[in-house]
Amino acid sequence: MSLADATALSVGIIIGSSIFSLVGVGAQIAGRDLPLSLALSSLIALFVAYNYAKLGSTYISNAGPIEYIIRGLGDRLYTGIAAMMLWFIYVSSLALFAKTLAGYTLALAGLPLSSLNMALIEALSISFFVALNFKGSKAVGRAEVFLVAVKLFILMLFIIAGFFTIKTAYLKPVTDQPHLKGVIYAATLFFLSYTGFGLITNASENIENPRRNVPLAIYLSLLIASLVYIGVSIVAVGNLPVPELVRSKEYALAEAAEPFLGRLGFSLISIGAIISVSSAMNSSIYGGANVAYSMAKKGEIPEFFERTAWKHEPEGLYMTALLGFILALSVNLEGVAAVISSSFIVIYIGVILSHLKLVDETNASKTIVELSLILVLMVLIVLLYSQYASNRSGFYVILLTYSVFTVVEYAYRKYRGRRFKARNTGGAAGI
Repeated sequence: MSLADATALSVGIIIGSSIFSLVGVGAQIAGRDLPLSLALSSLIALFVAYNYAKLGSTYISNAGPIEYIIRGLGDRLYTGIAAMMLWFIYVSSLALFAKTLAGYTLALAGLPLSSLNMALIEALSISFFVALNFKGSKAVGRAEVFLVAVKLFILMLFIIAGFFTIKTAYLKPVTDQPHLKGVIYAATLFFLSYTGFGLITNASENIENPRRNVPLAIYLSLLIASLVYIGVSIVAVGNLPVPELVRSKEYALAEAAEPFLGRLGFSLISIGAIISVSSAMNSSIYGGANVAYSMAKKGEIPEFFERTAWKHEPEGLYMTALLGFILALSVNLEGVAAVISSSFIVIYIGVILSHLKLVDETNASKTIVELSLILVLMVLIVLLYSQYASNRSGFYVILLTYSVFTVVEYAYRKYRGRRFKARNTGGAAGI
């Protein structure tokens, strides 16, 4: 895999469903200051990316963040919890994608967004990709680059066309205390939108010259995604009043395109969202979820890990799909986003703590690593506080997630004797 391939893979994952599904939610929280929230979240993501770039160029392993935690903190209860949470992130992402796909599909078809209609589309879409993954999906794999190109073309058209019709009054910042709190909370929520760069490390064994290309791909993909996210948010907020964005939050981007592209813009963005989310759903099920499930169950990735591994362990596929559907039914978009963000943060904390012990091997700046840890801890505190204050059910879902995985990992480790061990892939320092 070349630098361009790795960057394209990451960009395709980062600019997945979030830009289509969370603009309305972000506008509800941050109002017209949404672009500022996205800029802040991209800055926080840059600090985390620094750790992944340094570790990813030193330890070449498709186990990615779990590899770094094993090397820095060793095999302990936390390592298992992080591995299980990594798998659960893909389950939660699947729920988010299913809800987004349902919202845009129903809006495009002109059907009401009732609970029954949403649940039906969510169930059908997840079932389709389960069948696709169980049988194999080479055609979808070959079409991935094309789908990403179409998605970026649609978003760039949205940005360029919408730039000329922006109403500057809609973008005037609001700096009172409640709005500033909203900016900070939205930044923690949108933090998950940039987390796809970490998946580059899950493919590091397959990337040409990983010492050079892994960090470059991480930084390039983060830069491209940040420009797209901020550009889209400026156009969306600048063309549609915040109350209208909130009212249509399940398909806010399509609604924002209508003032300057007409009904064609609404349809174009809806189609782009459906293409994007479909691709992301497929990737979440067969890609990261497959690797993460194997890590959580066995403590290691098999030497020859192929997509057909689902055929040898189909229970992982069924569990991923079933839990994703249940989560899509039971938690709103903001709640799903909060679960994903909080789970990512737990893994980030482990990765950064491990990096503090490995800075001599990675030649990283200890000051930047320490600052990264402070920022991530602050994000976690803000996220939990905001959830407790405004979305109590989401807060309890987060606590329940942490508690369940702690208990399950403790029991699994005690009675099954599963242990984690680092990869021995060669080709990098410390391996």
